[in-house]
Order: sequence, then C-alpha cells, then structure tokens
Amino acid sequence: MSVAQNLIRSARFRAEREADWRRLEAIVTKAERRGLKALGFDEAQAMATLYRQAMASLSMAREISLDRALLAYLEALCARAYLAVYAPQERLGGMIGRLLVVGIPGAARRLFPLILISYAIMALGGLAGWMLFQNDPTWYDTLMPAGMAGGRGLESSREELLAVIYSGQEAQSGQLAAFASVLFSHNARIAILIFSLGVLACVPGTVLTFLNGLTIGAFVALHADRGLLYDIVAWLSIHGVTELSAVVIACAGGLHLGQAVLFPGEVRRRDALRRNARDAVKLALLAALMLVVAAALEGFGRQLIQDPGARLRTGLAIGALWVVWLGLSGRGRAGRGLT
Repeated sequence: MSVAQNLIRSARFRAEREADWRRLEAIVTKAERRGLKALGFDEAQAMATLYRQAMASLSMAREISLDRALLAYLEALCARAYLAVYAPQERLGGMIGRLLVVGIPGAARRLFPLILISYAIMALGGLAGWMLFQNDPTWYDTLMPAGMAGGRGLESSREELLAVIYSGQEAQSGQLAAFASVLFSHNARIAILIFSLGVLACVPGTVLTFLNGLTIGAFVALHADRGLLYDIVAWLSIHGVTELSAVVIACAGGLHLGQAVLFPGEVRRRDALRRNARDAVKLALLAALMLVVAAALEGFGRQLIQDPGARLRTGLAIGALWVVWLGLSGRGRAGRGLT
C-alpha cells in the first residue's frame, strides 16, 4: 500500500470515530481534574463504553498499520481512560489514614510473635549488660560507646549522675540534652541497620539488637550501683518505651525478611521476599513513626516533667497507647481484606 493510500485510509478511519474519541477525551479530562465524583451517571456510563470502543479502535489501527500519529494519540487516550476507569481513586490522605488505621496495626498483629522474640533478644542483652557490670564494673567502658556516655562513667559520683538526670543542673551542664540527642541518633541508626540487615539470614539484626540491649543494661547498672535505679528508669521511660520499642519493631521487620531467605517455602526466595516485604515495610514505617514521636518526647516531655513518678507514669501511659492502637485498630476492617 502506498503512502498516499495509507494516509487516506487513516483519515477515513479517524473521521468515522473521532467524535467518540473527542467525547471520551473530554470526560477523561474532567475526571482527571475534578475526580470521578464530578461525573454524572450518563458521563460515567459513557466513559466506560467509549473506553472499550477506543481500545477496539486501537487494536484495529495496529492491525491495519495506520499512521504513527494516530496510533500515538489512541495509545495515550486509552492509557488515560484506563487510569480513570480502573486506577484506585483514593486520595493521599485516605491512603495514609487506611495505612494508619488498618495496614500498620494489622501487620503488627500478624508479626506479633516476631515482635515478642525481638523484645526477648533486647531484654537478654540488657540482662547480660547488667550482669557483666555487676561482675566487673570495668565492662562499662567496653559496652558503652564513648560518644553515648555523656560524660558519665565509672568515676561519676551519685551527685554528678543526679545532676544530669534532673533539669536543675541540666540547664547548666547540658550533658543530659547532649546524651539524649546522641542516644536518639544512635537508636535511629541501629533501627535502620537492624531492619536492612535482617535479610541476611536474620543474624546481623539479631546481634545488633542484642548489643543495643547490652549498652542499655550497662548504663542502667551504673546508676543502680549509685542507688539511682528508680531515677534512671523513670528518666528513660518517657522516651525509652517508644524509642526502644522502635528498635525492637525494626528488628521484627528484619526477621520477617530473613525468614523469606531462610524458609522461602514452595516459592522462589525472590517471591518470598516480595511477599514478606509487604508487612516488613509496614513495621519499618511504624518504627520510623515511633522514633519521631520519641524525639518529641525526648525534646519536650522529659524537660517539662521532673517528678520521677510522673515520668514513669507518662512513659507507661504512652506505651499503653501504642498497644491499644496496634492491638485494636482496624480489626473489623482487616477481616474484610482491607489491609
């Protein structure tokens, strides 16, 4: 077929159907700008019908090798119409709300056994750090990174430790604020590493979680040795319940990825990783959210609340709020497959 004949055929093909294409284009443009809710019943029905007709026209145009400009136009129009008809119409706010109400809590409940295991790993590390200090206090210098010590070490007296727990001397020394900042940065890095390294057969993430527990255990043991166990637990509780839980949850997400490597089941490891990543990523998002909340608590809550009893109650109450949200939110909707 000559070029002239092809152009004539394309022009005829287009003239017979162009009115419907233009109408479909107008309806799709309205849906893109104002949403499907802006369409009337007749417009929505016409869009579905015209979309099917446009797809048939595109298929025919490809078979008879019409000119490229017409093919490009139809391909673009059909792609836009497909998105308008079939793509999810939920707005960003709705997607975030569904993630917070259903997605993240559902993932936390499904992976609750791994979360418990992660808590146990950190608790064992804390117990080991405590016992090592009790057996030989010089372990403190080995277990506590110099940048995290905040000036507190084996030579610190009870009065010096008290000076950085309560804000009367904190404003002058700045040691507590510096330690809090370093501790948050340390735990944020640890959480990222624990999650990302979990895919390596779970081992690195488990070790890092245990080592984090060792550090906390030795730190608490130092204060307990000076008769300040209640004070340091109360000081840590306001942000620590949230911040350390974030590390634990990141560990659980990493373990879930590691399970796909160790026990892929009857599918390929690549497919098992893709499957497990759905819930693991939700736990990573939860850990990130908890770290942000912990930073706010660290920056304001602890400075505003000086009574150790009030600090402890606040930390436990915040922990209870996390449990209620993750344990109860979206249960009915999760049952309908909306996770």
